[in-house]
Amino acid sequence: MSSRDRILGRIRRAVADGGPDPAVPRDYLRVHGVRTPAETADLLAAHLAEYRARVHRADGDGIAPLLARLLAERGARTVLVPSGLPPRWLAATAVTRVEDRPGANPYELDAVDSVVTGCALAIAETGTIVLDGGPGQGRRRITLIPDHHVCVVRVPEQVVDSVPQALPLLDPRRPLTWISGPSATSDIELDRVEGVHGPRTLEVILLSGPAE
Repeated sequence: MSSRDRILGRIRRAVADGGPDPAVPRDYLRVHGVRTPAETADLLAAHLAEYRARVHRADGDGIAPLLARLLAERGARTVLVPSGLPPRWLAATAVTRVEDRPGANPYELDAVDSVVTGCALAIAETGTIVLDGGPGQGRRRITLIPDHHVCVVRVPEQVVDSVPQALPLLDPRRPLTWISGPSATSDIELDRVEGVHGPRTLEVILLSGPAE
């Protein structure tokens, strides 16, 4: 009898009675510590910085000039803009805007200098940003192919403390992209290479106050 047969046999015996699935104990901590919304945002910023993301803060009046400055510092000539992104966010920049077209191929997306998106939510304890393809986020490929991604996180409404708090807020049927810092990998000698599986540069704007 093979190992596969033994494992399958154990599974068949375990479910042979046809009863309900046993309850899974979920007695782990849902959040580590008690924080105010401001402290949660600070923790998110600290963990994003540890992952080598560039973190900025802005309010509703400051986001347009901040985005204009970030794109100018990058030397961006084109910026990919997903449907649903508030138009005034890019009102202060003269960079050519490229729409998120379903028919755009990877070569066209690779030629874009920057992409600006919103997000579904962000997780402070892990420094993770989650995109689900909702308004202002676009398709998954537009945040994986261009080399420079600027992501706007609305504080505090889009920030949660932990992964257990995040999961009930996300729809598993949507195309979820979990981002913890810029794309990077290391070889056997631990030489870090960035930009292999996604953008080489990730900039995160923590936006407080009215965003529209």
